[in-house]
Amino acid sequence: MIAELRKLDEGAAPAAPPIYELQGVGKVYGNGLEALRSVDLTLPRASFSSVIGSSGCGKSTLMKIMAGLTSPSKGSVYLAERPVLGSREDIGMMFQQATLFPWRTTLDNILLPIQIRGGRKAANAKRDDAIDLMKLVGLGGFEDAYPTELSGGMAQRAAICRMLITEPAVLLLDEPFSALDEIVRDFMNMELQRICMEREATAFLVTHSIGEAVLLSDTVYVMAPRPGRVVRAVQIDLPRPRTLDMMNSQKFGDYVSEIRNLLGEEMNP
Repeated sequence: MIAELRKLDEGAAPAAPPIYELQGVGKVYGNGLEALRSVDLTLPRASFSSVIGSSGCGKSTLMKIMAGLTSPSKGSVYLAERPVLGSREDIGMMFQQATLFPWRTTLDNILLPIQIRGGRKAANAKRDDAIDLMKLVGLGGFEDAYPTELSGGMAQRAAICRMLITEPAVLLLDEPFSALDEIVRDFMNMELQRICMEREATAFLVTHSIGEAVLLSDTVYVMAPRPGRVVRAVQIDLPRPRTLDMMNSQKFGDYVSEIRNLLGEEMNP
């Protein structure tokens, strides 16, 4: 029996490499401030992960390093088995504000990254894809609307389309719905989950909301401040698709309590 199992193991396909991997990442600024220390992260393909921690724990610095906007002082960052040494086209980012240009229509705002990289001809070639994305997020029919004619939630949906139009390998989300009211934020979180599942996207979210992290994530990385470091990777074992009703369950509450206690321990050592 052991020999048979060994043959099965030897014949099995090797595990797929993670889409994103950070190894021993640290960041020390010129003034001597140590923002990050020995951060290790592994993002499996098509997974949804989040990082949570108190203000000033280095979440934004970590996001900038992952995006290639700043370099780590120590360690390495790999995306699709290639080192991240600067900004890359296969990295999509979304911020707290939609930052749509008011003089461009919604469709033109979504196509802007394509136009910047390949010119107007390339943008025109992606027009149908952009319209399909708008339908995916519930913005069908608003192609010619201007940002002033969109609600906050609609503007963020347009920002999601703008991020996805370049077909990035990974989505980096920096508190994208924090400026929205609670009801709209819940709806947008459910929309984000649906889009990620339909496109098999790999997503990484920075958030201050424990409930949001548990609701969306397969793994929640809990960070401690001074200097920023990961103290626990909490695996969230809840079925997908997640629903808002799950937030009322005992299991959901247990995850929230676990993460809250971890954050409390780090803030009051």
